[in-house]
Amino acid sequence: MRFQFSLPAAAAALLAVAPRLNQVLAADRKVFAHYMVGLTSGQTADQWASDIAAAKAAGIDGFALNSGPSDSYTLTQLTLAYNAAAAAGNFVMFISFDMACCGAWPVDQVSSFINSYKDHSAQYKVDGKPFVSTFEGPSFADSWASVKAATGPIYLVPDWSSLGPSGVAQHLNIIDGAFSWDAWGTGFTPKTDDSDIAYQQALGSGKSYMMPVSPWFYTNVPQWSKNWLWNTDTLWYDRWEQVMDIMPDFVEIISWNDYSESHYIGDIRDSGVVDQAKWYVDGVPHTAWQFVLPYYTAAYKAGTRDIAIPTEGAVFWYRANYKDACSDGGTVVGPGGTASAATAVEDAVFVFTLSNSATTVTVGIGGGSQTFSVPKGAGFAKLPFNGRNGQVVVSINGKTGTGPVNVGSPCTDGKVNFNAVVGKTS
Repeated sequence: MRFQFSLPAAAAALLAVAPRLNQVLAADRKVFAHYMVGLTSGQTADQWASDIAAAKAAGIDGFALNSGPSDSYTLTQLTLAYNAAAAAGNFVMFISFDMACCGAWPVDQVSSFINSYKDHSAQYKVDGKPFVSTFEGPSFADSWASVKAATGPIYLVPDWSSLGPSGVAQHLNIIDGAFSWDAWGTGFTPKTDDSDIAYQQALGSGKSYMMPVSPWFYTNVPQWSKNWLWNTDTLWYDRWEQVMDIMPDFVEIISWNDYSESHYIGDIRDSGVVDQAKWYVDGVPHTAWQFVLPYYTAAYKAGTRDIAIPTEGAVFWYRANYKDACSDGGTVVGPGGTASAATAVEDAVFVFTLSNSATTVTVGIGGGSQTFSVPKGAGFAKLPFNGRNGQVVVSINGKTGTGPVNVGSPCTDGKVNFNAVVGKTS
């Protein structure tokens, strides 16, 4: 585990979460993906079915359906989603009420949404109670009693990250657990699992913790006053290893389809990409990030890394532009930050390997290559750009993958694209 404190403090933290670990070992662990329903206007039943099939193949158990209170098509899309999940079988849904994006949720509207789907065969339940989550909404905390009076019992696991772990701990009488949105390294150092441990300690035994896992974060959408990135160069590897350390009750991947924040792992749907994000999303697929999920979702549910890797190979990612090749576009480190995004990233190809035996991986840029030793199980390597340009090629255990975009590609409109280019071996 990646602790940032002394051994006595680390020991105390482990002792504090020990009762929870016993609970988790006996729990039915699930992996969900955060799905933005607000980006699905006009989405078809076949498109829902396609996303569900891909998610199931990756070991994902269901979608957390992020829903706002104002879109006219929300209930139509929720019904398509639930019905597609039921048709697929062994895939579940739950509503994640977005209480930060689009105005207030009236109590009767929240209750109506829950009542509409609580008895659906695809509704995820814990102890027979429909699972319900949120994105933010601590000001709604006192209203959940009224919701429950109208819906009957629910299993409430909200994201109230604005309160932090200690603030969430003040509401244990209302909630059944907590989801954290703290999935990214917020400064110039990689993301640790400190906040996950803090949430587990704050929740104590008997309350569920849903841990966030995300591969990336870059957004540049002036219409929403968003133009920043988080430290994410090694995040996809770091967070799955931290999941295996923490062993939370649930995992939620952020996200399946939030394109404007660059952490999507599902197919790009043009209709879901806002115009101001198209320049950094179009032609930059991320589905290759799913490569590691069949192993990690199975290992997490089994409670051990020591399982056979279903498909050996590697997933790799990098930025197509050198970080100082052109303007940073005003992108800063974190919302409200002042440091240029270029100061928090590394020009390199990052490689995440899976192998059933210790082996080597060869990483090349523009014809020049370097070979790295990687261990049995999960491994990690990186090759700095060091002035090289051209196609990225990665080879491991007889499998080779080429990057979909070359290193040193021209900037778009004179700006660095801080989104990740992702490829995999096959």
